[in-house]
Amino acid sequence: MKILVTNDDGIYSPGLSCLAKVAAAHGEVIVMAPDIEQSSMGQAITSGKPITYKKSPTHFEGIEAYRVTGTPADCVALGTHLFENIDLVLSGINIGSNLGNSAWHSGTLSAARQAVLFGIRGIALSVSVGEDEPDFDALKPFAQAALKEVINENERRLLNINFPRNPNGEIVWTSQSVRQYDGKIMANEDPMGREHYWFTVIPIEPEEDGSDRWAVKQGKTSITPMILDLTDQKYLNERSKEQNRT
Repeated sequence: MKILVTNDDGIYSPGLSCLAKVAAAHGEVIVMAPDIEQSSMGQAITSGKPITYKKSPTHFEGIEAYRVTGTPADCVALGTHLFENIDLVLSGINIGSNLGNSAWHSGTLSAARQAVLFGIRGIALSVSVGEDEPDFDALKPFAQAALKEVINENERRLLNINFPRNPNGEIVWTSQSVRQYDGKIMANEDPMGREHYWFTVIPIEPEEDGSDRWAVKQGKTSITPMILDLTDQKYLNERSKEQNRT
């Protein structure tokens, strides 16, 4: 199996290194990640300027690795162009969870989704954070267990995996939480007295039982199967029935 590993935290992220090493147990790994952090870039692609790449100076223990002047989606597009017969794209391990509505803007999940758009399986992996960065040495066996759970799930094309900060070892399949989030603009001033703004998102409704947010809150590893089709099938069917009656 040939595996392309990417992320949105950038080529120097310890989560990327952890994932590349875990993935190496399942096949040939190639790392192609942004040269700078690209968090919350979503599905953005670079179309107004060229993309370049260079061999990475970061140590990946014998794994071929490159840094890209582009977004996570760019990394997948370029990687699948340069290297033939990629069987699987892994994205992460992101420093920070990608649960619920964050699926819309997550660069980590979008890289996996970009792979699916190209007809390749995509799996995103993220871990919750606290005051300190995650301990990726401690997380490694949980990442190994999660990949072992899904590596041969060929019918599931797009998966979103989230680890709690301190996993209890239980892995559960979940739905995406879709309850309301509150988007806020926070005003502040820089040292020169100029106004600037931060956009922040916090959940304002409790998590649904069986959802990704619920699982991680319980200390469980969450695996959410996702699809690309955003069509509201229920509403579409209702409108089709109305048209057929007229």
